[in-house]
Amino acid sequence: MTTSRQQLSLTLVLGSLAALGPLCTDFYLPALPDLAKSLGATTAAAQLSLTAGLLGLGLGQLIFGPLSDKLGRMPPLLASLFILLLASIGCALARDMTQLLAARFIQGLAGAGGAVLSRAVARDLYSGHGLTRFFAMLMLVNGLAPIAAPVLGGALLSWTHWRGLFAALAMIALLLLACSAWRLRETLPAAKRNAASLLGVFGGLGRLAGQRQFMGLCLTQGFSMAGMFAYIGASPFVLQQIYGLSPQSFSFCFAANGLGLIAAAQIAARCSIRFGEFALLKVGLSIAGVAASTLLLSALFAAPLPLILTALFFTVLVNGIIGTLASSLAMQSQGKNAGSASAIIGVGMFALGALSVPFTGIGGTSVITMGLTIWGCYMIAIMIFAFVVRKKNAGIILYQAKTACSLPRKFVNPRYISPGRMPGMAVIIADLPI
Repeated sequence: MTTSRQQLSLTLVLGSLAALGPLCTDFYLPALPDLAKSLGATTAAAQLSLTAGLLGLGLGQLIFGPLSDKLGRMPPLLASLFILLLASIGCALARDMTQLLAARFIQGLAGAGGAVLSRAVARDLYSGHGLTRFFAMLMLVNGLAPIAAPVLGGALLSWTHWRGLFAALAMIALLLLACSAWRLRETLPAAKRNAASLLGVFGGLGRLAGQRQFMGLCLTQGFSMAGMFAYIGASPFVLQQIYGLSPQSFSFCFAANGLGLIAAAQIAARCSIRFGEFALLKVGLSIAGVAASTLLLSALFAAPLPLILTALFFTVLVNGIIGTLASSLAMQSQGKNAGSASAIIGVGMFALGALSVPFTGIGGTSVITMGLTIWGCYMIAIMIFAFVVRKKNAGIILYQAKTACSLPRKFVNPRYISPGRMPGMAVIIADLPI
């Protein structure tokens, strides 16, 4: 389908687009305390700028995803990047918190285009384990954003202020607009687009929402990401104001957690070939439960900073496993509706993330409220997976065969056939009754 060089170029561009959400969120994290002081706002009000951006990221995916199924991938993508450029300039010029919140919402709305369309383009081009591997590659590039963003943001703060960070985001949006127009091509030909009216296209979101397994996977990933967004929103205040870390030290701690997330995603993709995505997703959720419980207990018993940082490392790391596998499992069952499916996955992540951030500031941000919020999000994700995704008579069934797509349903064996016993064959996910 593509040469190695073309695939590398595609991965870099799509990974950068997928990273727009984390980039718009993480880049100015070290500046949150200074931003609050500059605009005369409280800590909770400053955190609302995160919430506004996350709400925009969630809502924007519901707009750009279905539109891309109808109009193709490129027109909505280029439009979203242009709006992102203007919104970032608006953030840099904001005179009060109200203006900043409005600009941040629009910035998130526009940034959603890159996130949702990168997944849709990947689904246009890949399926099965190929899609899982490509999602892991996207996670590799995408994971560099939360690592590099706060480090770069913290470094820039040594000679500029928070407004300069938003000006830098505007320059990044301009660069991605140029790269997308130059390097990307339409991946959804007119013959494969949704022929329904725009109203019918958006109505397809409701039909997807009625698919139990798909929605269960979306919510499992969404609440897992909500736990990470709670960490993103609270950690600058907890680690800098309570534990006394400098913006630069906080940035490097944040980067270390991001490296763990990237490594976990790559390991999960490789291991999925042998053990299967579904089995590894259970492992990832188990690790999440242990790590979140350790964090909460450490907070309640005033554990030293190294133990807090270790628990945070593992609560972030597991998102590399859960995010890669849950996205792949959910997207593989979708074809023509890849844009809409990607939108629902995205809105689950960012809307739930937006709701989780304010909980960390209830009664004033503390390590206990942060730990309790993260623990609660992961416990909900685990329960959804246990009681919705793993419903006994409607499980996700993985089977392998070179021509599995052409097999009649009566020949499908509703048991997982280990990829290790049948190497090189495509993995296909079917949502069939047992």
